[in-house]
Amino acid sequence: MKDFPAFPPGFEFGAATSAYQIEGATKEDGRGPSIWDTFCRRPGAVSDGTSGETACDHYHRRREDVRLLADLGVATYRFSVAWPRVQPSGSGPVNTRGLDFYARLVDELLEAGIKPVLTLYHWDLPQPLENAGGWRSRDTAERFAEYTALVAATLGDRVPRWITLNEPWCSAFLGYAAGEHAPGASEGTPALAAAHHLLVGHGLAMGALRAAGVQEAGISLNLDHVYPATRDPADVAAALRAETQRNLMWTDPLLTGRYAPGETDTFGELIERQDFRREGDLALISAPSDFLGLNYYTPSTVRAAPWREPDPALRTATDNRFEGVDVPDVRRTAMGWAVVPGALRELLVSLRDRYGARLPPLHITENGSAEHEAPGADGTVHDADRIAYLESHLRAASEAVAAGVDLRGYTAWSLMDNFEWAFGHSRRFGLVHVDFPTGTRTPKASYHWYKAAIAAAAPASGSGPGPVRPVPRRSRPRRAGGR
Repeated sequence: MKDFPAFPPGFEFGAATSAYQIEGATKEDGRGPSIWDTFCRRPGAVSDGTSGETACDHYHRRREDVRLLADLGVATYRFSVAWPRVQPSGSGPVNTRGLDFYARLVDELLEAGIKPVLTLYHWDLPQPLENAGGWRSRDTAERFAEYTALVAATLGDRVPRWITLNEPWCSAFLGYAAGEHAPGASEGTPALAAAHHLLVGHGLAMGALRAAGVQEAGISLNLDHVYPATRDPADVAAALRAETQRNLMWTDPLLTGRYAPGETDTFGELIERQDFRREGDLALISAPSDFLGLNYYTPSTVRAAPWREPDPALRTATDNRFEGVDVPDVRRTAMGWAVVPGALRELLVSLRDRYGARLPPLHITENGSAEHEAPGADGTVHDADRIAYLESHLRAASEAVAAGVDLRGYTAWSLMDNFEWAFGHSRRFGLVHVDFPTGTRTPKASYHWYKAAIAAAAPASGSGPGPVRPVPRRSRPRRAGGR
């Protein structure tokens, strides 16, 4: 492909999905209920009234989807394990039938020469754990470590890269403060406790993964590049509060072993009630990772705003005296998100500059766009806007590498259209079109573009399917048969 951005040898191109968004089969083979199963039954919680009950039916069409990945030519496939499929109640023994599904998926990926990248938690908390307090409770972090150990005992010999949590900001703030995601709570200090316990859970899970001897382990964060609306000191201070909430309260504990210095100004009295923090937590959270995953879609531009709720007893953890403003003269995706690829380059460079030698190698673990699209009369989806988005962001990533950022891989979101959380089926991020009534998969123009781009980059980067580094095999669970 002419003029494709340059990447270094060994750079990996991949595609990503998550369990609840594609699997379906929410009541099969012993799977228990998750907070998203419950949330989707709440009237108005999902804009189009759909759920992940069927989604893309990946649970039954797994082999077809692996073939799509192999044809695409990706070096890596990032997927998630559904905790309630492995441990229906969130604790206790493993559900062999559920874990066996992932064992088969991993084997098929390896046979296709694709490196499995496994995410342990992509938001589908077992409902019994939420009933006991969810991530507000430290016990959930401890149960997460036990679940991690169970999965790693079976798949640790075949999965070379592990991600503990996906976007803990979303779990804590959209789930427990804004009420926009499961479990749909609107809380103050309890949401901050959830944020902290997610980080504790990451630290405990890292210990379990180290004990299992996995090759690489880390976390994926959705970080913002935040701009102040003006150079007015009030807007600059508001941008720092936004950066603290979205970025620093995650990266500072993980990478420096300290809490973000601006958290008191950001959260006020809510953070002062921090009895959920314990001595030794920071050391646990900041244990070294092999990489940091970055999910990026759009930047934020903010200005100063007053408290929405003056009474701290009623205030939520997302009430931080800033508000977003629209960026003029830029294209917006179907999500309403501004397309500013240069912000990705600036974010990557700013991470390098802020954390220096403490920053591990980076992987872009999600990047993509939802677009207004439909199949044409010939069944083809001509998604030129998505192609332009991917090309421009890959170019920004390449520029960051040229500036000295240690970026090792790029993963497109998403392999296929899916259940897009509170937007249901009304937002499509996929490289592959899914007809949800039938489950029929149709590669879009962007799929073919990305395939060509990977092939063009392969001679220099070494990307694309090929031998996956073998690791010693351990005993596997008895398989349930079938799929």
